[in-house]
Amino acid sequence: MAGWRPVTQPEPTMRGYRIALRALGPVVRGWGRLEVSGLEHLPTSGPVLLAGNHDSYWDPVAVGIAALGHRQIRALAKAELWKVPGLGPVLDSMGQIPIRRGQGDAQALDRAIAELRGGACIGVFPEGTRSLGRELRARGGLGRLAAAVPESVVVACTVQGTTDIPRFPKRPRARVRFFSPQAIAAADGDLRHTDLPARLLEEIRAEVPRDPAGRRRKSTRRARAAAGAG
Repeated sequence: MAGWRPVTQPEPTMRGYRIALRALGPVVRGWGRLEVSGLEHLPTSGPVLLAGNHDSYWDPVAVGIAALGHRQIRALAKAELWKVPGLGPVLDSMGQIPIRRGQGDAQALDRAIAELRGGACIGVFPEGTRSLGRELRARGGLGRLAAAVPESVVVACTVQGTTDIPRFPKRPRARVRFFSPQAIAAADGDLRHTDLPARLLEEIRAEVPRDPAGRRRKSTRRARAAAGAG
């Protein structure tokens, strides 16, 4: 039949993933007053590459909670997290993928490619680490994944307000927005463009300026102390 496409079943959400994100839900949804928009741009099935900004340790948690019940996200996360006592088994139960940053971790990328081909949603932060207010270049990992699995749907997301989650007593207002990036349209859907990660990051950062996570309050205290000393 002309125009027929096989129906792809939604990927089941791993039990460990549900438990972990539901446990953190009160922090992000309650305390963080999480607002979510654009979920219609995130397919519920089939291979997806999700690219977002990274300013806070809470970013992947907020994105995961925003999509919970809609789509599981398997994030490429820094391998050092698996060295934190007790955290490695939790991350494994959530289906997260450890990657050694700055080392061209072929094993991690091969696993991500295999998961992607199996219909998973792989989350990638093009900057590779938290920006801490710095302007970082886009890493090439996302481009490699996109070129290896060109049938993937590329979705972008912006995360705001997560840097304020640990800044008690200031109450945060977290926002996550999913959208279809113009960078894909500009590339005519060709995911092999080597500058694709840079284009995506530029588009995301046009909406979300870099935020020096966890440092604003310390800087304010120092300024007040200096003023008092004068």
